[in-house]
Amino acid sequence: MSARLSASIEAAGLIRKVEAEGGFGAILRKGDPQRGSLLIVIRSRGNYVSCLERTLTLNGSYSWGTVGPAVSEADENVSQFLARRTGFDPDLWLIELDIAQPERFIAETTLSG
Repeated sequence: MSARLSASIEAAGLIRKVEAEGGFGAILRKGDPQRGSLLIVIRSRGNYVSCLERTLTLNGSYSWGTVGPAVSEADENVSQFLARRTGFDPDLWLIELDIAQPERFIAETTLSG
């Protein structure tokens, strides 16, 4: 099994990457600094685009997948989804990223694992 970054370092790295490309990132909620789950809320110019979650696969590696409400759903549904997730998982990290090209970021993130 390979070593992995702690949740706090990975969260900080995601924010730095997005900010280096001209976007904005913020940690909405801190979870367990070592082993917490990561959930990213992706926005573009303040408008909700998608949510990505890092999950553990059967072979012990991590991958990113799309979760949560569809783009067409109102922000209230996104807020309810996030409230349910944080209520279910107290170790969850919530990260919000506002990105100029969200589709590219989603594709790169989900392909790289």
